[in-house]
Amino acid sequence: MRLHLGYIPLLDAAPLIAAAEFGFAAEEGLDLDLSAEPSWATLRDRLALGYLDGAHMLAPLALASALGLSGPPADLVVPLGLNLNGNAITLSADLWRAMAPGDDAPATVARAFAGLAEARKRAGRPLTLGTVHPFSCHTYQLRHFLALGGLDLSSVRLVAVPPQHSVEALARGIVDGFCAGAPWNGVAVAAGIGRIAALACEIVPDAPEKVLALSARLGEGALPLVRAVARAGLWCAEPGNRAELAHRLAARSALGQDAGLIARCLEGEIVLDAAGRRRRAPGYIRLGRPALEPGEAQLRWLVSEMEQGGQIPVGAGAAGAFEAARRIYRPDLLAAAGLDA
Repeated sequence: MRLHLGYIPLLDAAPLIAAAEFGFAAEEGLDLDLSAEPSWATLRDRLALGYLDGAHMLAPLALASALGLSGPPADLVVPLGLNLNGNAITLSADLWRAMAPGDDAPATVARAFAGLAEARKRAGRPLTLGTVHPFSCHTYQLRHFLALGGLDLSSVRLVAVPPQHSVEALARGIVDGFCAGAPWNGVAVAAGIGRIAALACEIVPDAPEKVLALSARLGEGALPLVRAVARAGLWCAEPGNRAELAHRLAARSALGQDAGLIARCLEGEIVLDAAGRRRRAPGYIRLGRPALEPGEAQLRWLVSEMEQGGQIPVGAGAAGAFEAARRIYRPDLLAAAGLDA
């Protein structure tokens, strides 16, 4: 069976890429066509309109698309998660120097950022931060980061920038900082234009990040794909496979970054700035278990964040969204595929 899957050039697309390139899909009788999409909005629309059979997708966006809150309404199911964590907040090197936070603790950095953001807002020149999509953990993590400094999202100008264009946007001064997934924070550091200010895993630990979102029309025919991607995700999580995975991801034209940088991200070895200061964060990106099974706790967190951000109604509206989300998230398909996380 031939299936067309979309993804955004990010490290957490690894399970889809590994399924196609390391034989997991072929063993299930599948021929996967993978297409790198230019933005999350484009991926969302192509999946909703039937041009894609499935996709590597932002967990909140999969819910928003299926609930009719973003783009064309889509009949989707989410049988498994692809990863937890993986994001970071990167600020321009000039902004970091102006902040001079003193240490790397997220609360300290947030307070230093808040002081500068408030001054810029009073001067009529608010700081601009990039997020990958309104319905994303990146947006929610930025909100939590600002809250550490006593601010909310109204204190900055928030713009949507596809992750693969975030470094260019920072270099051109379109944004003063961004929240994006690996490897793009590391790319900004390697280019000497950015400083990683905070790791999202230290602000919101184990946030559900990307999921495998499938068209419901696949029905039971999705089980071989679910099994292939789940097996590939477990393979990606094995430390002994990281070097091979990093080289294969680096070779893909859509990702096209240094294999060493990708390997460091997989290891949780984060280079913070051009001076080479590092932080060890083993939970920076988590593939395989426990990310595979999209559990109820993850759903409650996602719906709560959507509620706090004004993306769904509060109270009874949020309860209704949660019940609808439970129908979209289908870990039973993972169990039916014979690989229950």
